[in-house]
Amino acid sequence: MIGGHVAQFSVALTDTVMLGWYSVDALAAVVLGTQIFFLAFILGSGFAFAVMPMVAEAFAQNDETSIRRTTRMGMWLSVIYAVVMLPLFWWSQPVLVALGQDPDLSASAQDYLRVMGIGLIPALLVMVLKSYMAALEHTRVVFWITVAAAVINAFVNYALIFGNWGAPELGIIGAAIASLSVQGVMIAGAIAYTLIKLPEHDLFSRLWRPDFDAMTRVFRIGVPIGLTTLAEVGLFAAGALMMGWLGTIELAAHGIAINLAGLMFMVHLGLGNAATVRAGNALGRRDIDQLAAGARTGIWMSLIFAVFSIIVFVTQKEWLISLFLDPNDPNFDAIVTTGAAFLIAAAIFQFVDGAQALALSVLRGIMDTRVPMIMATISYWVVGVPVSYIAGFWLGWGGVGIWVGLALGLAVAALLLMWRFWKVMVPRLRDSAVPV
Repeated sequence: MIGGHVAQFSVALTDTVMLGWYSVDALAAVVLGTQIFFLAFILGSGFAFAVMPMVAEAFAQNDETSIRRTTRMGMWLSVIYAVVMLPLFWWSQPVLVALGQDPDLSASAQDYLRVMGIGLIPALLVMVLKSYMAALEHTRVVFWITVAAAVINAFVNYALIFGNWGAPELGIIGAAIASLSVQGVMIAGAIAYTLIKLPEHDLFSRLWRPDFDAMTRVFRIGVPIGLTTLAEVGLFAAGALMMGWLGTIELAAHGIAINLAGLMFMVHLGLGNAATVRAGNALGRRDIDQLAAGARTGIWMSLIFAVFSIIVFVTQKEWLISLFLDPNDPNFDAIVTTGAAFLIAAAIFQFVDGAQALALSVLRGIMDTRVPMIMATISYWVVGVPVSYIAGFWLGWGGVGIWVGLALGLAVAALLLMWRFWKVMVPRLRDSAVPV
């Protein structure tokens, strides 16, 4: 599962690296565009994240009917949501300009998003099918499908961004077309595997028929998950917007640093997904001791990896930043210096970012989503965003101050969510021995 997330993230990482080689303006524009896309994508992914613990619980109970109904309605809700969101991508330039971004960068970001918006439908469907397969412990195929897509993305990027191999030079539009191609490959692979290897669930037969009871259950669990994840991604999007107020150099450096931090976060996310599945299985068997043991294991593994990522960021910061840039670019030195400072801040919050991710994951595994949504939103937006603004602008700390605010918001979320799981939910489940 970690490998699948790393491969998935490498798609966006490849876009960032190649556009950084192409031009700093293209890099800054894709940072803006990617933030908008992922805000929409993450909110819609709540339905896919809801499918994972629900299918895991049904799997533990050998309830194939519930597996089928849950997954189908996860796909229904994902498609409906993607269609509703398309206008945001098509008219994104006025939104970005209203948020204080440079008009030229906003126009380039809109060009990118008009192509990426089409890919939201297959992207969300892939998320649902990946959650379904992960809950059934078919994780290896998820990894290989994602790896194949990442390789294709790199080749198509190289051709269309720079105009290599006789292809037109499309710059940022080429990166968007490559990403759209990747989504097509992934959905085709996921559907093919499901039809061949999991025919007993008959997912696509009578897919056109709505199942309002199952849809309601997925919606009720999925919306708080989506809003929670949106609040977290929105925290980082707010950081990117504030970086844009500081200038193109800061925004480009932030984009590189956030991609590197995000790459490390994929490990925590994979561990969290595994914890979600194990928690759902344990809940289905009513085995609370195993639920607690699985959560402890995931948290310790996350902490160990956080130490590793801190060492890498602190000791290799300049080299890591330089990988994303053309050495001949006139802004090379300025971006490396600025980005290296941001990586120090990113290293600091590796602990808290992993901890809050694991806490959210195990809470999702036991279908506890509404209270964690409130806790996370308060942490990110009542603490994180205001502190970022105060430290970055009032105190004059610039981009580093913005990163300090991000770290503090994540730290508060980690503390509240860990308390919720260990001090509230585990005792409650022990007392009741039934789902809450």
